[in-house]
Amino acid sequence: MHRFFRLAHPVPARPDRTGLFLALAAALLVATAARAHAQFGAPPPGTQVHDTSALRPPAGARVAIVEFEDMECPDCANANVILKQAAATYKIPWVRHDFPLPFHSWSMNAAVNARWFDLKSKALGDEYRDQVFANQPSISSPDVLNQFTQKFAQSHNIALPFALDPLGKLAAEVKDDYALGQRVGIMHTPTIWVVTANSKGTPFVEVVDRGKLYQLIDQAIEDTKPAPPHTK
Repeated sequence: MHRFFRLAHPVPARPDRTGLFLALAAALLVATAARAHAQFGAPPPGTQVHDTSALRPPAGARVAIVEFEDMECPDCANANVILKQAAATYKIPWVRHDFPLPFHSWSMNAAVNARWFDLKSKALGDEYRDQVFANQPSISSPDVLNQFTQKFAQSHNIALPFALDPLGKLAAEVKDDYALGQRVGIMHTPTIWVVTANSKGTPFVEVVDRGKLYQLIDQAIEDTKPAPPHTK
């Protein structure tokens, strides 16, 4: 899981205040460690949702999984396998939104690449996403990502153009997704919900504990069952 955090600015030391400087330096180390723990520790209790417009299934679906992901986020790679299996098991839509974090060097490029493959077919775009997540540890820079993308395209007999997004339209779509996530209230990646339509229960539930994902989907399916016909 990746979360936003700010680094504290160290206070410059004065020659006649060495003790104060050492105390401030120690405090900075403690604060930095605490922030690192927050970034990579357990998920928060839940996202404070400000805009619910994205937390609905696609038209015609009763239940879906909605995710905001960053393709360079290691925990997103962990979640990817689980979510893919759940969507296939229950045969429900899996809606994937881009939320590339600013401190990642190639996640924005990967999101744009995936959308270019989406233009060939949505299945191909999703396969690219899955392959990026599966090979994430070996993708160390934008240049390595470019090499990986070239090999992926070649394996599907696709010739990549010199520029995938010359007019910036795909990048604009990614930025729109990011802005949507900000309106929702996204504070970390991945952020995942089980969402419902016409539910008798909660219309959307955040998946904080992925071990309970199937339980949440079961409940969502139960809550959206059509009412039995009236018998005379």
